[in-house]
Amino acid sequence: MMKLTIAALALLAVAVAAGEYEHHDYHSHPSYKFEYGVKDPHTGDHKSQWEHRDGDVVKGAYTLHEADGTERIVEYSSDKHNGFQAHVKRVGHAHHPEVYGHHEGGHSHGHGHGSSYANGNLYYHHH
Repeated sequence: MMKLTIAALALLAVAVAAGEYEHHDYHSHPSYKFEYGVKDPHTGDHKSQWEHRDGDVVKGAYTLHEADGTERIVEYSSDKHNGFQAHVKRVGHAHHPEVYGHHEGGHSHGHGHGSSYANGNLYYHHH
C-alpha cells in the first residue's frame, strides 16, 4: 500500500509540475508598427522613421538631414518573394564649406623635410 501511495504522489507531482509550463507558439504571426521622430533646433538634428510588419512583409521609411544641407529619404520593403528593396532619394542642394587660408608648408621633394596639414591655418565658412 505504501508503494502505491508513493507512486500516486509521484504521478501527482509530475502532473502538477507539467501544468506550470505554458506552451509558447514560436511560429505565431509577427506583426508590429512603430514610428519616431527627432527635431532638435539646437543641434539641427532632424530625422524620422516608421516601420510596419505583417507576417513576412515589412515596409518602412526614414528621413534625415545630411550635414551638407540635403535631406535623405529612404523607403524600403522586404518580403519573401522580392527580398529587401530600398529606394533612396536626396532632396535639396548640397552646400559645402568654402576654405579660406593657406597651408604653410614646404615641399620635401623626397628629402624628409615635409610638413603637416595640422600647422596650416584654415577657416571654414558655410553658406
